[in-house]
Amino acid sequence: MASPLIVGNWKMNLGLRDALALAVAVGDAPVTGVQMVVCPPFPWLVPVRDALGGSPVALGAQNCASEPQGAHTGEVSAPMLAELCRFVIVGHSERRATYGETDPIIARKTRAVLEAGLTPIVCVGENLDQRQRGDAVAVVHAHLAGSLSEIEPAAIARCIVAYEPVWAIGTGVAATADDAAAMAAAIREWLVSIHQDVGSTLPILYGGSVTATNAAALLAPEDIGGALVGGASLDAVAFTAIAEAARR
Repeated sequence: MASPLIVGNWKMNLGLRDALALAVAVGDAPVTGVQMVVCPPFPWLVPVRDALGGSPVALGAQNCASEPQGAHTGEVSAPMLAELCRFVIVGHSERRATYGETDPIIARKTRAVLEAGLTPIVCVGENLDQRQRGDAVAVVHAHLAGSLSEIEPAAIARCIVAYEPVWAIGTGVAATADDAAAMAAAIREWLVSIHQDVGSTLPILYGGSVTATNAAALLAPEDIGGALVGGASLDAVAFTAIAEAARR
């Protein structure tokens, strides 16, 4: 992906009126040279899509089912999302920790997203105990191997990897630029080991307490091609400022 990618994960926030207002504000102020994406809650996908209108801001979903259809009450499939979105977040740390999603589940979801013609944003990252034990790289490599298992290199080339240190999500404590750069380099090394051409160009995002203040430093490393933004994406001014900081 030639342009930096800035993805806003709204999580389970905003009523319809506020969601539409935010979509309009972001859509009215796109940043040139940067691909901006917003991922609203499922009920607001259609109205947010309509509110974005002809804006270059793209639409994404926060999750999807691993199955394309069937008796899966409450689930939303990738083929359904393909009618609306371009991107789907899979394997977010909150899905792993709170809802028990394992690497095999995430691998199936990743494949489902790819088969639907969408772009998966595959999340990986270590928790605080794992980092303090010195296991951060090993954990992230295991997430990559498990989440991208049995997916051929040509399909992996259509993926995006988001590194989100779990200890920095929603805590207000972001990784340092050096932390982000070192892990992005480790992710790049793993990807290149799988396939040289694919691994050298696959986009890597950083996620975890990204703000308008720290975005420039976190996004400066060569291997980082954008950000997965949580809380700050709920503020159009802050989200746009992060996108501005991503321009190189």
